[in-house]
Amino acid sequence: MQSRLYLITPPLFDLESFPDLLDKTLAAGDVACLQLRLKQADETPVADNLILQAAEKLLPIAHKYDVSLLINDRADLALTAGADGVHVGQADTPYAEVRQILGQDAIIGVTCHDSRHLAMVAGEEGADYIAFGAFFPTSTKTPSAQAGLDLLKWWQETTELPCVAIGGITTENASTLIKAGADFIAVSGGVWGYEHGPEEAVKAFNALFLSSDES
Repeated sequence: MQSRLYLITPPLFDLESFPDLLDKTLAAGDVACLQLRLKQADETPVADNLILQAAEKLLPIAHKYDVSLLINDRADLALTAGADGVHVGQADTPYAEVRQILGQDAIIGVTCHDSRHLAMVAGEEGADYIAFGAFFPTSTKTPSAQAGLDLLKWWQETTELPCVAIGGITTENASTLIKAGADFIAVSGGVWGYEHGPEEAVKAFNALFLSSDES
């Protein structure tokens, strides 16, 4: 299976200008998923109404390109917004409760940091994917764990459940994660802060996926 891009929004953005930028970015190449992750500079959440307003504007753009929209942390807001699912961390609402809120058709991903045990538990409970990381230093959030490439290789040998690699990933360092077996590469700053613009970043990541698949 060829790796795909899992795009995460900037932690804060302008609701008037960002939708147009997102449209152009998604038009540039294959993106599997868009996670709406809004946080203050100190990583505290923004107001619920801002998340819902953002979801209302971004959801039709994501669906225009057959991209699933997930909301970070908040299953209740994902339900209200009509999002495709939610991504939860270990300190967020437990998986079983999230599934009960959103139903069987929702996409639910679970952060497992660098823990094989947490990943196995999430998989057994029914998560649609698990996320490992951080693999590299990141300015988006303060990582609670440092994950190694051996984790991705072990996961691919153990199960068919998709895994997402996250944390400080750029076009410069993604190849090692792709070759190690990451099904999805989660990127925020590596796209939105790309020196040639986010559209070119999407093209560059997709070129990496293609070249790794052919090698």
